[in-house]
Amino acid sequence: MNSAFIRNFSIIAHIDHGKSTLADRMLEITGTIEKRKMQEQVLDSMELERERGITIKMQPVRMRWRSRTPPLLVGGALPRSLCSSGDSSHPSGGANEVDKKTAGQEYILNLIDTPGHIDFSYEVSRALKAVEGSILLVDATQGVQAQTLTTLNMAREAGLTIIPVVSKIDSPLAMIDETVKEISQLLDCSPNNVIKVSGKTGEGVEHLLNEIIKRIPPPSIREQSRDEADTFPRDLAERGDLSRGKVVGEVGETVPERSGATQNISFRSIVFDFQYSNHTGVIVYIRVISGTVKRHDKLIFKVANRQFEAIDVGIFAPENTPVESLGTGEIGYIVTGIKEPGIASVGDTVASIKDTLPSLRGYQTPKPVVWASIYPESQDNLPLLRQALGRLRLSDSSFTYEEEASGTLGKGYRCGFLGMLHLEIVTERLRREFNLDLVVTLPTITYTVKGKNGKSTVIYSPSLFPEDHDILEISEPIVTMKIITPPAHIGRLMKLIYDHEGTITSTDNFGDNRTILTLNMPLRELMRNLFDEVKSVSSGYASISYDITDNKTADVVRMDILIADELVPAFARIVSRRRIQEEAESAIERLYKILPRELFTFKVQAKALGRILSSRSISGKKKDAAATLSGGDITRKMKLREKQKEGRKRLKEHGSVIIPQDVFVKMMRND
Repeated sequence: MNSAFIRNFSIIAHIDHGKSTLADRMLEITGTIEKRKMQEQVLDSMELERERGITIKMQPVRMRWRSRTPPLLVGGALPRSLCSSGDSSHPSGGANEVDKKTAGQEYILNLIDTPGHIDFSYEVSRALKAVEGSILLVDATQGVQAQTLTTLNMAREAGLTIIPVVSKIDSPLAMIDETVKEISQLLDCSPNNVIKVSGKTGEGVEHLLNEIIKRIPPPSIREQSRDEADTFPRDLAERGDLSRGKVVGEVGETVPERSGATQNISFRSIVFDFQYSNHTGVIVYIRVISGTVKRHDKLIFKVANRQFEAIDVGIFAPENTPVESLGTGEIGYIVTGIKEPGIASVGDTVASIKDTLPSLRGYQTPKPVVWASIYPESQDNLPLLRQALGRLRLSDSSFTYEEEASGTLGKGYRCGFLGMLHLEIVTERLRREFNLDLVVTLPTITYTVKGKNGKSTVIYSPSLFPEDHDILEISEPIVTMKIITPPAHIGRLMKLIYDHEGTITSTDNFGDNRTILTLNMPLRELMRNLFDEVKSVSSGYASISYDITDNKTADVVRMDILIADELVPAFARIVSRRRIQEEAESAIERLYKILPRELFTFKVQAKALGRILSSRSISGKKKDAAATLSGGDITRKMKLREKQKEGRKRLKEHGSVIIPQDVFVKMMRND
């Protein structure tokens, strides 16, 4: 396939702004899926995605579209972003019109649908590096939201062409003119460059498809490896600029002239995702940088240094569909046949074994921001949990885990997540897809603790936290957060921000009727239902986005829970010093309600800062040993009751409280 007729793009937006619905209409209008087979959220393959109405995993798909108007060549004369400063003309400005004989030319459109929630930004970042352009989608009923700004910045950093689009124009609540104005001001472009569509009715979608062909540049062979500049073929460099978005050939030109220069280029591609099949092993999702790959080709993972034979190659249509070959600029998959874990990785270079160039620049490794331990309710299911985590890791490269042991809960795994929603999704998938009953500990973050001995330790488990008197300094991650809200809710939001230890750094007008708050806040505060509370106090109108910046000194302490004077590590947690009393009373009150009674009285206590902060006694079961006796001397009953009293005393001194598994489950799940 001539790469001049390929367009690679993604859809980026705030959550619930209509990405998947727009993708559905594109698939329908292009004939990729027959109308009678259409269903909502076609690209959301997981049951959990359909149930919640959100996209969790990015999903590529190939469409074919025949241009209805003479296409335009997008080259070096056209700005990288069509909404760059001063560009108020039609997007064709600066481009050369192609001969009208090419009208009706069939194009390949490779779309990557992406998640909208901030927890899955890593999925978005990988998708953006596999494409040349992005559709920035904004809901006409909500306007620009916080995550819109985050994804826009990611697309700009990737150097992509941005097509601004307003969605849901069919809604009676749509504020079309206001939203167009917001977008044009945000991107500093003419309102004429903003496209209006309805993913529900299909209005404007065909026009958008034509604009994708016009505005987004075709893929080019790009210099991406660290040392590739000196070794890249000179003849190709002479034919066109190797940077993204520059002209490497005329639209409609014959292939032989170009292909003659590239036929000696070996196959090179970058892995942006992968999945696992029980039958065929690892299937890698690739963007071809140069060359061609066919079935049975001998290939190598450059970073892993593992050779393999391509069992099959194919495209996403949207199901995996085998093809004869994949060429420069195309997006598809390779069936590797490798069933060993740890070989395939996101960002690795898959190349021909004859390729001598270094590996391509990969992706930045995601850093977990939230940690939680996962244990099977029955230790008999530990092998099944281990297998399930390994399988899940193959479909979610941002998920990490390592084995650990607890004296209370047995063996399990310490897992890292990109956020609270990510944690929730992973645990739910483990329960649904693998039928596992789990105990999930309270989530925590990573702290850097400097002891009085001068040593610094990175700690992600509360049970490993040193005693308060041994700590010199504690530092924790800080997030820079943006909240976009109508002015009427600012007062309640400021109180909420204060309660979550946030500090507002700036307050600016955003559009005609909204305000953007910029603030700093400890990362741990995001786990205290911040998102839900913001939606609650703003009646659903406020939106949040955040970036983790750096570490700052934290005023936190470890709170331990003692049951019958015995420490229970599984209940330990890290809390703010200023809320320590409130947290202690809340935890003890909760345990008091759910712990079963024993034959003796015992105490439930919360301890921090070297003292008991909250305590409650759970009385023993009332049972009269002499209740079944009838008749006889009264002294007989008195002797039995005295004996029972002495037994209860011994139990209180030497007995232990057995904590049922469901108590741990209720504490961790907040049931």
